[in-house]
Amino acid sequence: MIRLSESRRSQMNEFHKSTYSHVNGDCVEVAEGAVTRVRDSRNRARATLAFPATEWRALLADIDSL
Repeated sequence: MIRLSESRRSQMNEFHKSTYSHVNGDCVEVAEGAVTRVRDSRNRARATLAFPATEWRALLADIDSL
């Protein structure tokens, strides 16, 4: 996992919700770029997880193969 400074995070792509989001708002938001960031949509002020884009794509590919 990569930790990013606030100024670096603000320079990256904007967050978007998953197309699989529930109506009640229980979901995560993702900002994709060279580093993919993930946050809780209900608690945006809390920590943001960051992963190298290659690792994020590998995770999604593994999920799709299930």
